[in-house]
Amino acid sequence: MKIFKDRIFKFLVIFLSFLTLTPLFFIFYIILKNGLSSINLKFFFSLPKPPGEIGGGILNAIAGTFLLLFFASLISIPIGIFFGMFLYEFKEKKIGKICNILIDVLQSIPSIVIGIIAYLWIVKKMGHFSAIAGSVALSLIFLPIIAKATKETFEMVPFSMIETSLSLGSSYPRTIFKVILPISINGILSGVLVGLGRISGETAPLLFTAFGNSFLNFNICKPVSSLSLLIFTYTMSPYEDWHRQAWGCAFVLIILILILNSISKVGLKKWKVKF
Repeated sequence: MKIFKDRIFKFLVIFLSFLTLTPLFFIFYIILKNGLSSINLKFFFSLPKPPGEIGGGILNAIAGTFLLLFFASLISIPIGIFFGMFLYEFKEKKIGKICNILIDVLQSIPSIVIGIIAYLWIVKKMGHFSAIAGSVALSLIFLPIIAKATKETFEMVPFSMIETSLSLGSSYPRTIFKVILPISINGILSGVLVGLGRISGETAPLLFTAFGNSFLNFNICKPVSSLSLLIFTYTMSPYEDWHRQAWGCAFVLIILILILNSISKVGLKKWKVKF
């Protein structure tokens, strides 16, 4: 009777797991069905056509996406790592606990609210939309992910390794940068990749900051497009060809996020500290 119950429980776990994944499979199927027909070399290496004309590509959106991700990473990664060190160092103290709550709150703020804040901070003062405003908005979403990944990875380092370094005469800051940080780099990189996958699909904060651009632009002080913005714009348009391109753009974005998350999962295998 006990073996029978175990088998029933195992069947229920497997069945419910596949049932949970069913919506994801349907999403992949619909995007693959509608988006794959739009994919060709011209789609990747040409600019959008004027409204009403058939054809065009998403080169401006691809360039804009990587520009936004690059500058968001430039802002968030160093600040996030140092803040993660702070959370690790003061985790038992009151200030550390308060900061840990605040970083959780920052991570929970809706992205559209972050977009409005970036608009008030940067766009309104500059007088126009820009890639740097979009990067700042994305960095506010990105930063808590890196900080928490850094803190959690540092906590996995055995304290015996820290004691060994200190007993050999190394100062505590040197121990942090020469012992703990190199050991934790795989876990931090995994957090960075997960965060990049998270912000690469953001649309709401970019509507108030980057705004979009039909031309190829590498000037961070001017508006830029992104894959998510292009999907939003093309989906809202009345043109059938733009709808087709929106599906193709969604396919490219899903593949990008899938690649980033897959790399992060491979990196998680090295997350565990070996000594």
